[in-house]
Amino acid sequence: MTCPQASAPAPTPQYTVRWPAPAGRPARVSVAVYAPDPVLYVGVVQQLRQRPEIDLVDDAGADAAQVSLVTVDTVDDETTALLNRLRHNPGTRTGLVVGTFESGDALQRAIDSGVAAVLRRAEADQDRLLHLVLAIANGEGMLPGDLLAKLLSHVGSLQRSTLDPRAASLSTLTSREAEMLRLVSEGLDTAEIARKTAYSERTVKNVLHEVITRLHLRNRAHAVGHALRNGLI
Repeated sequence: MTCPQASAPAPTPQYTVRWPAPAGRPARVSVAVYAPDPVLYVGVVQQLRQRPEIDLVDDAGADAAQVSLVTVDTVDDETTALLNRLRHNPGTRTGLVVGTFESGDALQRAIDSGVAAVLRRAEADQDRLLHLVLAIANGEGMLPGDLLAKLLSHVGSLQRSTLDPRAASLSTLTSREAEMLRLVSEGLDTAEIARKTAYSERTVKNVLHEVITRLHLRNRAHAVGHALRNGLI
């Protein structure tokens, strides 16, 4: 049983692309659910188990599932490795239920890893999960409209960086890096940034050091100046 929420999130507009659907698809869609967190796994399984259109499969039958549904907080290296493994399984198409994408690069990595459709976890109620699974099984692809815009912006940045190599490093700030630089620009020190972002002081120092090193800058002030001039914060 799922816990009721105080208010349902407003649905995000979906961008849909149709690919040719395989013929003779059975009425019930076989689905394998993957999630690193047992709570996420149980939540998705409980939602789909109630639907007669869905045939949930266990680990033994996962490789033969028509749809592989991966549910994660973010697309990290472990998730990317799983998506790449599923991409090489010709019998399944993959959907992703994700908490957030930290950057356009993470979104592009997911698409490059064979993800056919994306749904935000905050919007993953039973009806939307079913719609996602049936769309994938019917050969369709779904992407929330704002994520499509982020993907197009990221691709545009990559194209521009091909013409201007200096732009490459300046277009790759993650949301966490940009937020920390914004707080630096407001005059916050390491301890204050750690409290604001709920990260440890060591993580804050490491993130800022990584930005300064990657962009070949001198210090935090130099990094903030570069980010402001390039519209990154």
